[in-house]
Amino acid sequence: MKNIKIAILSTLLLTGFSCKKEDTKVAKSEETKTPISSQRIVSISGGVTEIVAALGHEKEIVGIDVTSTYPGSLEKTAENLGHVRSMTVEPIMKLNPTLILTSSKDINPDLLEKIKSSGIQTELFNQEFSINGTKKLIDQVAKALGNTNQQALLDKIDTDVKQIRPIVKKPKVLFIYARGNMMMVAGKNTPMASIIEIAGGQNAANDFEDFKPLTPEAVIQSNPDVLLFFTSGLQGSGGAEGALKMPGVSQTNAGKNKKIIALDGGLLSSFGPRVGEAALNLNRLLIESSK
Repeated sequence: MKNIKIAILSTLLLTGFSCKKEDTKVAKSEETKTPISSQRIVSISGGVTEIVAALGHEKEIVGIDVTSTYPGSLEKTAENLGHVRSMTVEPIMKLNPTLILTSSKDINPDLLEKIKSSGIQTELFNQEFSINGTKKLIDQVAKALGNTNQQALLDKIDTDVKQIRPIVKKPKVLFIYARGNMMMVAGKNTPMASIIEIAGGQNAANDFEDFKPLTPEAVIQSNPDVLLFFTSGLQGSGGAEGALKMPGVSQTNAGKNKKIIALDGGLLSSFGPRVGEAALNLNRLLIESSK
């Protein structure tokens, strides 16, 4: 059950957690790429979907996965194909796509094999959860689309990152993923640990990889200065007052000082074109919480 929860969580967080240097591509030859004007794109990765839309191709997106929550207008214009781990190839094929874009992390191997066999142009990316990794992903997606207008997206990231202010005493930040009865904390080598560090904090839980269930022992041992939530997760947990009642929280510095912050989940975890904006917003919240 624990493994199932972690698998579901990794999908809901819009990302995978591996960092590889080169992207892997499964595609037809360059000569057979469909002209941009007639693309029918299925994008099954939240960060990739954001990039496609930001590059001006939102109207060409006909299918998305459950992690593709931004821009919100896609909810009305694109078919939601569900979770990438449980997705099947038939609903994808019904959309008559000319281009399929996806991340290598968490995709169902059987689904990937069937997509390969379809002959449809497919681009498979390995997403790195860093500023440079996001820039590389933007370049790769732009290339797959035959688009050369990505510089504005790259410049926006740089502009936002330059505004991040250093924090002399880096606060220990514990990210808690709360969804219904599921509560998990983020360890090292996760997108959440990365965005916390980019924003000037330090991840409070570095004695384990990925995510683990929230327990009083885990929270007390990490002793965070700040608790970080997705906005929806904090609301669903009863707000700050509800967070303070979570197991072990009252015994931490964050609990004693009531340091609870939250940001939009898609913004915070997708590592798409808004990664600089996400880090800057988190940086500001961390500075405010340190006062």
